[in-house]
Amino acid sequence: MTSIPPSSRSTGSGRHARPSGTGRAVAVLVLVALGALIPVLGPSPALHGTGEAEAPGTGGIALLRTVLFAALAVPLGELFVLRLARTLPGAPAVRPSSWARPAAAAGFLAALGLASVVATGNLVPGGVAEIDVGGLYESRDGKLALLEVNGFLAAGLCAGSRRPVGRLWPLAAVIVAEALRAHPTTEYSPLLGSGLTLIHLTCASLWVGGLLYALRTLRLWRTAEAGPALLGRFARVAAWLLAALTATGLCSTLRRMPVDTVVEQVTDTAYGRVLLAKALLMAAVGALALWARIRLGRAADPLAACTPARVEVVVLGLVVAVSGLLTAVPVPIRW
Repeated sequence: MTSIPPSSRSTGSGRHARPSGTGRAVAVLVLVALGALIPVLGPSPALHGTGEAEAPGTGGIALLRTVLFAALAVPLGELFVLRLARTLPGAPAVRPSSWARPAAAAGFLAALGLASVVATGNLVPGGVAEIDVGGLYESRDGKLALLEVNGFLAAGLCAGSRRPVGRLWPLAAVIVAEALRAHPTTEYSPLLGSGLTLIHLTCASLWVGGLLYALRTLRLWRTAEAGPALLGRFARVAAWLLAALTATGLCSTLRRMPVDTVVEQVTDTAYGRVLLAKALLMAAVGALALWARIRLGRAADPLAACTPARVEVVVLGLVVAVSGLLTAVPVPIRW
């Protein structure tokens, strides 16, 4: 009888030993902390020298909006990739654990914090006594804030549902409410702006959350041939998502910054500066996505594309944080 040599993957030491779970957890926590610093510390540098006044609690509002956007992306991305995985022949039955319920809880708390700001006349409340909950029903912004709170609450309750449609509707309600909130009725062509934001936010959520869940799935499917196929299908859809994000982002920019004022406002306004930072990050995301697509098609090991894809997830997280900051800085004046 011959002995079976131990697998190299189970080796706990040596030059090629994989990093421990603790090390990966610490790395994730560090990245999350760095991402949280962007909306908290971002308003002051962005507003410096512009002559624009910083509203009270801008950093906190930006952080809450960042959490809200991330809480939308995680469950939507899961539903999106699960649908892609079901159509793959020979796909393993194992799936990563769902993060939909924790994401809904985080979104609920963020939406509740934003609703408390609306309930105090868009000011940071100094105490519970200053929050006028009943007043939320008397204004458009208040009703939309309540819709977002209830949407995340329903998303958490429906997170365990086996029917994807039942999990999708509460998230769709939050996206619609956020799109309407971003464009008040006093704005120039608010319905057009809300439509652009609706498409932009939906595509961004599918991309960010979908890529995260796809990488988590590939980690379980290391030896399965369906892994590269899943990443390839996601990459093809991501190309269309990038095109939609670029088109809607450009249209939204031109609505708030006419062509003849874009160059000046990009450098002289807080909104323009943050928008420029977001555009640069999105250019980096596009380059990483292209790199991953090339490695997926040419590398001897198709899963080598996971390396740039992991970096892409990190940069997309920074994009989400910058987007949260973008909603908190003053909107530029349409000249």
